[in-house]
Amino acid sequence: MKVLAIADAYIPLDMLRDGTTALVEAGHDVTYVEWETASIEKLQEVNLLVEQRGPNGVDLPESIVEKVRESDIVITQFAPIGAELIESSPNLKVIGVLRGGTENVDSAAAERAGIAVFNTAGRNARAVAEFTVGMILAETRNIARTHAAMREHVWLKDFPNGDAIPELEGRTIGLVGAGAIGQLVMKFLSGMDARCVFYDPYQASSEYGEKVDSLDELMATSDIVTIHSRLTPENHHLVSRQMLALMKPSAVLVNTARSGLVDEEALLEALREKRIAGAAIDTFDVEPLASDSEWMKLDNVTITSHLAGSTRDAFVKTPRMLSERLLASLAE
Repeated sequence: MKVLAIADAYIPLDMLRDGTTALVEAGHDVTYVEWETASIEKLQEVNLLVEQRGPNGVDLPESIVEKVRESDIVITQFAPIGAELIESSPNLKVIGVLRGGTENVDSAAAERAGIAVFNTAGRNARAVAEFTVGMILAETRNIARTHAAMREHVWLKDFPNGDAIPELEGRTIGLVGAGAIGQLVMKFLSGMDARCVFYDPYQASSEYGEKVDSLDELMATSDIVTIHSRLTPENHHLVSRQMLALMKPSAVLVNTARSGLVDEEALLEALREKRIAGAAIDTFDVEPLASDSEWMKLDNVTITSHLAGSTRDAFVKTPRMLSERLLASLAE
């Protein structure tokens, strides 16, 4: 089969070639092209636009479009594959996406055309899980804000949680979502003697944590709440104003998943009014944050620039994982 593999700034051509050698060895005719953007920041900007509005509003260069139309299989990480391109690609049978979500593919158009769409579930699960534990520690132990103060020549000892800085041993960590990332987070935290509980309608049990019956129960009883669900139209603002109101005044909210899972305005309000102790947030409704963003005005948050899943290890192994999945599917 004719395979088109589209590289980008995060998974460049050499990395993509190395990760898809199994397809070449299996006899497939693989062509490699690069979707060029001015910078990683520009790629992030376009990717956010695609995630928020879908793949049909961003055009690929005509040189790539022509190659897609000639291909049986297309492999892409961030390059958008919209309805018009799908409908004008008569040979296309499979689209493989080098990430957990498939927001950059018009899945409805693919389904209408009988095209299978594969994601790469769990490709950066360890990266996000490790980052989540880091965010928990950074916020509860004031690591990031102390670093920022030291850079300004301030020997900081006065913190928003200064009268109740916790250790993780014995604390209840509540996970909203217990898929691949959530399971690893619980595994890591169990090694620190934390008590993990989780709410996930699709996950029956875990060796690392206890399932609770409702999101309400998790929000009300957890010392730290960390979000690991996949965003869908049905769970938009899953952590709503009402859910935030259930949290303990001493609790911390961590979000390294999609921003749309949390009512951002309600969270900002809860933090301003000190109704919860703090938050550690990696994703935002509007990115990048403006210099006058409300997030910049809070002293009880740790904020990062949407980088939880971005490690070299995650990018290197992703093409291999997808190649294995594609070959297994083609062999059926």
